[in-house]
Amino acid sequence: MATRTVGGNAAFHNFHNDYAHIADPNERRRLALAEIDKAPFGWYHVRAIAVAGIGFFTDAYDIFAIGIVTTMLGIVYWQNTSAKGTIPAHADTAIKAATSGGTVIGQLGFGYLADVVGRKRMYGLELIIIIFATLAQSLASNSKSITIVGVIVFWRVLMGVGIGGDYPLSSVITAEFATTKWRGAMMGSVFAMQGIGQFAAGIIALIVTVGFKESLIHASSYATCSGVCGLAVDKMWRVIIGFGAVPGCIALYYRLTIPETPRYTFDVSRDVVKAGSDVKAYLNGTAEGVPDEIARVQTMRETAPQLEIPKASFRDFARHYGQWKYGKILLGTAFSWFTLDVAFYGVGLNNSTILTNIGYGKGANVYLTLYNIAVGNIILVCAGAIPGYWVTVATIDTIGRKPIQLVGFVILTILFAVWGFMYHRLGESGLLAIYVLTQFFFNFGPNSTTFIVPGECFPTRYRSTSHGISAASGKVGSIIAQVAIGTLRTRGATKTNANPWLNHVMQIYALFMFLGIFSTLLIPETKRLTLEQLAGEVPGTPQYDPHMSAMHRTGSDPSEREAQMMAEKNHQDV
Repeated sequence: MATRTVGGNAAFHNFHNDYAHIADPNERRRLALAEIDKAPFGWYHVRAIAVAGIGFFTDAYDIFAIGIVTTMLGIVYWQNTSAKGTIPAHADTAIKAATSGGTVIGQLGFGYLADVVGRKRMYGLELIIIIFATLAQSLASNSKSITIVGVIVFWRVLMGVGIGGDYPLSSVITAEFATTKWRGAMMGSVFAMQGIGQFAAGIIALIVTVGFKESLIHASSYATCSGVCGLAVDKMWRVIIGFGAVPGCIALYYRLTIPETPRYTFDVSRDVVKAGSDVKAYLNGTAEGVPDEIARVQTMRETAPQLEIPKASFRDFARHYGQWKYGKILLGTAFSWFTLDVAFYGVGLNNSTILTNIGYGKGANVYLTLYNIAVGNIILVCAGAIPGYWVTVATIDTIGRKPIQLVGFVILTILFAVWGFMYHRLGESGLLAIYVLTQFFFNFGPNSTTFIVPGECFPTRYRSTSHGISAASGKVGSIIAQVAIGTLRTRGATKTNANPWLNHVMQIYALFMFLGIFSTLLIPETKRLTLEQLAGEVPGTPQYDPHMSAMHRTGSDPSEREAQMMAEKNHQDV
């Protein structure tokens, strides 16, 4: 084992000997992680937020830009059909649901792999997939053998895989680098970039619409937008989609060079020297520690068997979540996210339809119609979504995650019930007010907390997998919203009323928000607790399992386990 040295490190500090004098690897782990937990907020935290947040900016941009893009696709590719410039409902649904389908795969796959091979090795790969698939979409076109819908669906599924990978990776990496006091605000800031991404989608749509004004203004409706008008719209949707790759390219280098989280190095790699070195390096603004390799390997061989944290395995996973006190948390995070996304994506991906129904998606010509849709989206995001995200950031570490989620579900239940049952009596102003309020309480509520809590309340060895399972449950909800529930809005449609069942769809969303209230009761409050306390690894916490370390550090011999458990009990009594 390396000895503790004095002097000689002022200019070239390898950070490897700060804990070398401590023989117990569990104590070394505790002290090193305590430094991260208690560190003052600094530039290293800002950098972590920025690197993770730019990915969510890109994710939200790509997901929510498709609302106005499908309107433009209808103008370009359905001009000579009976639809006359309007994309058919089945094609619109397929394009929007494709991303969610790919996202489920990405969340489960990347979530699992990040726990198996490490956060660092997977981080950046998902962004490469997003960039590639985004550029491919912007270059897609119709052909005799495959329709534009088929091409875009293919690339959006692939893009969804990348977006899905970003959820567990960004959440877990931010949580594992965060200080305990402001962990919620840091994770909330990363997720709040979704609102900025939605805002950017509206701004880019507005810019291209104004840029092609002269080509659009002479067409009185979508059905008459052909020739120069149709060519302009074809260019517009490609620019809107393609711009989504720009922020991803900017962030890619920083993602590929981000260090491994010390918690993963401690608990999964079981390398206490490298992890301790990385902690010191991180707090000193250096990418990673450079310990003595011989001492590192020797120490890892000696200390890895002594670590109390059990190794990850399918058997341990089943044992861990087979206990109700842990299983109920995974059930709570997964079902809460599921119920939320049914309504959140059901509403969010149909902004253009909802804007039309509340009187903000209309115009005297194609230019004014597209202009109003873009401006309407910007107004709605600024009025409801962005304030909701940042109010969460400001209050989540004082109010707490569970109260914000619980109250959010209660208020959303009321709002959707009013929207659904009083739809024909509210008028356009009333409907607009309800829509803005729902956007605010989505984000100052369960949309933010369902992302934050799964990144905190699970043990390191399964944190990314569990977050991926929870997030994938949400995307299953969004697929159901698009494929099964959202399509109900056109039931019984006529020429004068294209969405006669929209009020009933809102009533269904109210039911899902009501169910979310009960799933919230299963999750713990994670405010101001360390990740180890939340994982049940610290005595005195509600989730603590005193038998866990003895069961995993010893063999299968019952007497050996009993002796180990008795020794631990005596140590705790002392």
